[in-house]
Amino acid sequence: MKRLIETRIVNPLLEQYGLPAYKTQGSAGVDLVACIKESITIAGGQNILIDTGLAVNIQDPGLVAVVASRSGLCLNSQIRVGQGLGIIDSDYHGEIGVILHNDGLNDYIVQPGERIAQLLFMPVVQVAFKLVETFTTMTDRGDGGFGHTGRH
Repeated sequence: MKRLIETRIVNPLLEQYGLPAYKTQGSAGVDLVACIKESITIAGGQNILIDTGLAVNIQDPGLVAVVASRSGLCLNSQIRVGQGLGIIDSDYHGEIGVILHNDGLNDYIVQPGERIAQLLFMPVVQVAFKLVETFTTMTDRGDGGFGHTGRH
């Protein structure tokens, strides 16, 4: 059963591209498109905020929307979501923007309507932090840091 998420088109250009939709039954995310009037160039090493023309009203604090990179765009053109993952909180109602980063050396040109990222909806668990001197249980790893478990 799919949950209904209230959605607003905040830029009329999005009407040309259509609302995000799952491409297959097994798709975890929907594609977000560049809702721009003309192409935008992202130079190597540069971040650019790209508008999507879309706003959502998640309402449920037990859900979060996550903006993730498109794997093909990253592999083929070195373009990814700049901060790793973008978080759309349940109480955010503004336009979803995607920070795109160019890891490549060459300029990349984002075209109007181009699929630039994925939007996934995931459950949220909020926690309360309990300050302790030592943990009540320990793992085999203990307090080993990065790389502690070895390479293979």
